[in-house]
Amino acid sequence: MGLLLSVKVKCEKNMLYPLKFKPLLKERIWGGSTLKEKFGKSLPEEVKIGESWTISGIEDDISVVTNGALAGNNLQELIEVYMGELVGDKVYAEFGLEFPLLIKLIDAQDVLSIQVHPNAEIAQERHNSYGKTELCYVVDAQKDAAMYVGFEGEVTQEMYLNSLEQGNLSKLLKRVDAKAGEAYFIPAGTIHAIGKGLLIAEIQQASDITYRVDDWGRVDADGEPRQLHTELAVDAIDFKSSLDSKITVNAKTNDTVEVAVCDYFTTNLVSVDGEVTKDYAELDSFVVYICIDGGVTVKVDGSVTILEKGECLLVPAQENSVELIGKAEVLEAYIK
Repeated sequence: MGLLLSVKVKCEKNMLYPLKFKPLLKERIWGGSTLKEKFGKSLPEEVKIGESWTISGIEDDISVVTNGALAGNNLQELIEVYMGELVGDKVYAEFGLEFPLLIKLIDAQDVLSIQVHPNAEIAQERHNSYGKTELCYVVDAQKDAAMYVGFEGEVTQEMYLNSLEQGNLSKLLKRVDAKAGEAYFIPAGTIHAIGKGLLIAEIQQASDITYRVDDWGRVDADGEPRQLHTELAVDAIDFKSSLDSKITVNAKTNDTVEVAVCDYFTTNLVSVDGEVTKDYAELDSFVVYICIDGGVTVKVDGSVTILEKGECLLVPAQENSVELIGKAEVLEAYIK
């Protein structure tokens, strides 16, 4: 029904406009209720919600529009109808009906597992999927919160396997104190863990493949250890990587500051205090806004949308100019 509705709307009039989606809430053993406390999200009672997938094209988890004439249609249906007008001509030519990014909010009330995501080659060979490079932007951090990204010093595969067998893998990881307003760029192949007490906005490739290699001795509700993927992970870990993942972001009022640029996405921080006009005439890509503080009115070609803290908005690629009015900090993501 959603697709038929979209086709009918398009035949009558091109109705594309900035789109909001219903969050997909994910229960996680390490989650909590911070998404409700900080962002006012409606959460089920007594359930540990660790992730809110705010925009997703992942199979069986495709986001559904909640605002305007296209409400009730899912993201894949809209890409099928509007193609490059929605995502950009070059993006559509490369990804087709698959939306290339997954946008999440993460509430880590306990440390996440030590894990690694496969690169494009391994993901394609093993899972017929994309690799998973991601950016974690720290929205809020409790005292002594930390990120674990990469190894501390040179580590060989043999050292890694010995440490894993002895149960002290965490001693090999690089621990970095984490504070609000910082970001961490984590390429596929980088061993990492999000620490306890962090609220994260995450921009990543459209993949949900994670190899869990250690879970800090944690057990599930039945008292059983969670599944590990140690054999799959060995070939996926990049032992040569020496990347300094931490990014200090210096916000500038009514300006756009680059956070991270890679082959898979660009992420910026836009600080609004009054009015900011964004020019996308040469971009040829959709733009995702993630409001991490405050709120803004988004004006696009006659349409007006209110974007509040904790909400996401997808601006169609056909839009050349966007006005942001209010007082807020907004992450901006797109594909160059």
